[in-house]
Amino acid sequence: MKRGRGRTSRIRRQKLFRSSVSRGVNESCKPEFIEFKKWLKGRKFEDTNLIPACFPGTGRGLMSKTSLQEGQMIISLPESCLLTTDTVIRSYLGTYIAKCQPPPSPLLALCTFLVSEKHAGDQSLWKPYLDILPKAYTCPVCLEPKVVNLFPEPLKAKAEEQRARVQGFFSSSRDFFSSLQPLFSEAVENIFSYSALLWAWCTVNTRAVYMKHGQRKCFSPEPDTYALAPYLDLLNHSPDVQVKAAFNEETRCYEVRTASGCRKHEQVFICYGPHDNQRLLLEYGFVSIQNPHACVYVSADLLVKYLPSTDKQMNKKISILKDHDFIENLTFGWDGPSWRLLTALKLLCLEAEEFTCWKKILLGEIISDTNEKRSLVIAQKICHYFIEETNAVLQKVSHMKDEEVALLNQLTLVETLWTEELKILQASAEILNSLQMPFRCMTQ
Repeated sequence: MKRGRGRTSRIRRQKLFRSSVSRGVNESCKPEFIEFKKWLKGRKFEDTNLIPACFPGTGRGLMSKTSLQEGQMIISLPESCLLTTDTVIRSYLGTYIAKCQPPPSPLLALCTFLVSEKHAGDQSLWKPYLDILPKAYTCPVCLEPKVVNLFPEPLKAKAEEQRARVQGFFSSSRDFFSSLQPLFSEAVENIFSYSALLWAWCTVNTRAVYMKHGQRKCFSPEPDTYALAPYLDLLNHSPDVQVKAAFNEETRCYEVRTASGCRKHEQVFICYGPHDNQRLLLEYGFVSIQNPHACVYVSADLLVKYLPSTDKQMNKKISILKDHDFIENLTFGWDGPSWRLLTALKLLCLEAEEFTCWKKILLGEIISDTNEKRSLVIAQKICHYFIEETNAVLQKVSHMKDEEVALLNQLTLVETLWTEELKILQASAEILNSLQMPFRCMTQ
């Protein structure tokens, strides 16, 4: 069942990836980066390894000035450059946070600081950093509803949850914003608008690194783990690289070391985690091409779509799958149907006389050739259903791109997601076909 996951395939994929996105255009001479570099230097950071550049496919990132060796430190960012809740507490907001009841969350404190500093404009000590942050984001919460409706069902549900969560975050924060009115000559509702808070929320959600802080009484009990890391957050994601990143308590710096080398003038990447494309789009607003972790999710409803409706034990089988956590995270990947998906289908395909063997199925045992064959046939039908659905959505997106010019970028993002899923499904269909060959030979 292995496909495209071996060492040779991985090296080939990495070379292809590098050739397509490594040729960057140096941006260090742009006015905003000149000011940003001065600002960083004033906070005791000056990089000798990397320079900002714009790359095809990934946009703004960091390019290596010299060859980087495995294990080499690529960034060591002093604590003075980090924007954390400590920064907020030490600022003009600290007094208001201390007396606020109920206490604001660490996330709200950071978002409030970002909005306030952005509103301050030239008066902000963080202006050089704010100037290089994205003006807008492509997380689902920022996309038009008609675009979100084009998402695969699992992602659409999560996107709607994300939108409701951010809207609730805004609504519940209004009293805290009102308490800040003495700080501003303008009405706070104009400063801390939904769009302003959404921008700040996306900034923290997509760019913050993990840095744990102790629990403080001035904040609500939510974990205080966010840190915005200027310059470091220009590093783009690649699923094929490995890095070690953490705050060093001794040096008081946030340090990133590469676990793989990088040639001179190539883009330097970090890995945000082994995330599939739906997770990357939901949390970060982008899709990774040829992502080895990408997959297509199969819902519980679709599991039984191609099974006999006359199966009297179907409800019991579904109940068993739920009880043993085999009803979610069932996927097709580059390697074909996942073990979890095939296991669920094998249990659902048990004949009445085989039903007592369901525990063996969950342990990975083979019950019969008939059961194996039936589960593969159903998996192939589900895969073909997804291929047809994906082609239909891609056709719809193509038409919308012609008609909705203002949404071109958003639609292209959705198109990329579905195109990657189509590749996975086509690979899975080939694998399923080969897995059924022995059974076809047996019947000839």
